[in-house]
Amino acid sequence: MSFSPAWLALREPADSAARNQEVLAACAQHFAGRADIKVCDLGAGTGSSLRAFAELLPPTQHWTLVDHDAGNLAAARAALAAWADEATDSSQLVLKHGGKTITVQTTVRDFAQAPVCWPETTDLVTASALFDLASAPWIARFTAALCAQKIPLLATLTANETITAVPSHPLDTKVIAAFHAHQTSDKGFGPSAGAQATAILEQSLKAGGYTLTTGDSPWRLAPSELLRATTEGMAAAVSETKAVAADDLAAWLNHQREKTSQLTIGHRDVFARP
Repeated sequence: MSFSPAWLALREPADSAARNQEVLAACAQHFAGRADIKVCDLGAGTGSSLRAFAELLPPTQHWTLVDHDAGNLAAARAALAAWADEATDSSQLVLKHGGKTITVQTTVRDFAQAPVCWPETTDLVTASALFDLASAPWIARFTAALCAQKIPLLATLTANETITAVPSHPLDTKVIAAFHAHQTSDKGFGPSAGAQATAILEQSLKAGGYTLTTGDSPWRLAPSELLRATTEGMAAAVSETKAVAADDLAAWLNHQREKTSQLTIGHRDVFARP
């Protein structure tokens, strides 16, 4: 499953506002005092995790960005160069930003088949908005490998079951149930864990002996292009399920476009350390 650079750019400000500050602080504290760190970001998209997490981490950082979409990784290099105070791009991208020196390598890889795609020397694995797309067996393989190597994980913006709109609509319950059902379809990893992904991930990490810092990270969207795109995406997904009549779904979507003053989409963050 691919997400366009345009969609990733649209959601990045909401992601940044939503991430749980206690979870981020726990990650920062774990690596405090170190001079450098090697990070691998799974499903890196256009590099939003690096932009979000760079300030938390030691002054010298080495990032490996992994994504199956070469176009997204090309966009990541351009976006990161624009974000940096200084940037040089040859065999690897070298960034200067806010007192940090960051080297970036990009790797095109479909890690759905083999979760272990981080370099052996990795100190931290990160991922944003990934695990709800993955299957329960994939999450189990991922956490087993991570725990075996005792690598910390910072996973943010994993979707949960919370979706609420103000004002409500009589069809909300039916539409949201159909949307959650659609989210369990195969996104490339096998049947997706969807709203259950947070529980599966956290239980697997605890079973592997990890200590977790967790917290909610909901989007709270006011009327905006992102709210409109989100509700239109929900309606498109629900239409594929045939669980809501087309006329009813159109009425629901029209209500969201014209009346919704706030849409809350639930997510959960976790920092897990061995």
